[in-house]
Order: sequence, then C-alpha cells, then structure tokens
Amino acid sequence: MIRWFIGYDRREPVAYHVLAHSLLELSSEPIAIIPVAVDHFRAFFNRPPSPWSSTEFSFSRFLVPHLAGGEGWAVFSDCDMLCLEDPARLWALRDEALDLLVVKHDHQPTENTKFLGQPQTAYPRKNWSSVMLINCARMAPLWSPAYVENASGLELHRFVGVPDDRIGDLPAGWNHLVDVNPPNPNADLVHWTLGGPYFRGFERVEFAEQWWQTYRRMTDAADPAVPPSNI
Repeated sequence: MIRWFIGYDRREPVAYHVLAHSLLELSSEPIAIIPVAVDHFRAFFNRPPSPWSSTEFSFSRFLVPHLAGGEGWAVFSDCDMLCLEDPARLWALRDEALDLLVVKHDHQPTENTKFLGQPQTAYPRKNWSSVMLINCARMAPLWSPAYVENASGLELHRFVGVPDDRIGDLPAGWNHLVDVNPPNPNADLVHWTLGGPYFRGFERVEFAEQWWQTYRRMTDAADPAVPPSNI
C-alpha cells in the first residue's frame, strides 16, 4: 500500500483535501493518505513555531518515519499541491540503497514574501523537503521526535546527517514549482509554493483551472441536498 503523508495547515484546509482527492482519483494502487497535523502529536512533540516557518508542518514533516513505525517507505508532500499523474509511478521509484529521494531544486528566491504575507527565506536545498520519498527504516533513527523537536530548521531542511550519496533524485515533474520553474504542461505533481489558486491574488496561476476542476469534482454530489433556509 502507498503511504502518503500530507502536511496539514489550519489556514488552508481546502488545499489538503483537494490534493488528497487528486491522489484518490488517480491512484492505481491502494493508497493511505495521512495528515501531518501538529495537534495530533502533542503527546510527544511540542516544538513551538518559528517566525520563519511558513506552515504549521515546517518541522513536523520530519516525524513521518516515526509516524510510519520506522518501517517500509512513505511519501511526504506539502499540501499546496495537485497530483496529475498516478501516484503509484512515484511509489515505484523506491530504492533500498537510498535513504530518501527528492527533486533537487536550485531554488533561489528573489521575493521577500509569499502566500498570506509569510516571509520568504533562502537557504541551500530549498524545497527539497517539500516532496520526499522516505525510507522510513533508514530515517527513523535520525529523525526521532527528540531530534526533530530540537534540531535547527536548517539542519532539518538541508538533511544534515544524511550522506549525500544516499539522497536520490526524483524526476523534476514530481515537484513542479509554479512560477519558479519554467512552465511544464506535463508536470506530475504541481506545487504552488508561492501561493495556491485558493488564495486571493493567485487565482490565475499555472494549473489553477486543474485545481478548481478537482475541487468541483470533490464537492459534487449526484443528488445534492438543498440547504435548510435557517443555515
């Protein structure tokens, strides 16, 4: 079974649900979709947010190997995405010789802010951690809850402690950065890192219509009820 963890942020819940729906629509194999929501981890993880964190899952994404029981493989992705290809094709890229696989972007932002006025920061390996195919057995000892709670953001997002030769390459289409990478009509997984089409000011970004089409399919019903007049 494909295990796909999605970062959940209470400021953009619709993003999580539309991405999950796109995965369900396209997967040719059984898929388990799990939210990475910080309120679910209070018993063992209480790292306060950083002023430089643009999402609630900036750090908790690295708990995925622990949440997966330190066994098998898992995918993590940010929520501000849309899947346009069978996720089983990404899952098939697992390689037991590697600790994780990512799209190795060279993202050097020039803007100072992104969605909801969040600060934009530049650092090596930026956006590598936004889609990760993770060998959980290999990564659980390093990314323990105690380590994730105390390591710096740069240590986590730059994969400090993971040998470079055990970080594999995913095809670029599996983390296409809208308005950062050149337009790619054949992208497999679209990522609105600067702001999704559900935010004001981003309604016409690349692939926005595909996002809205998925949203409409998700919210459709064969025989929709008429809401009572008192709600």
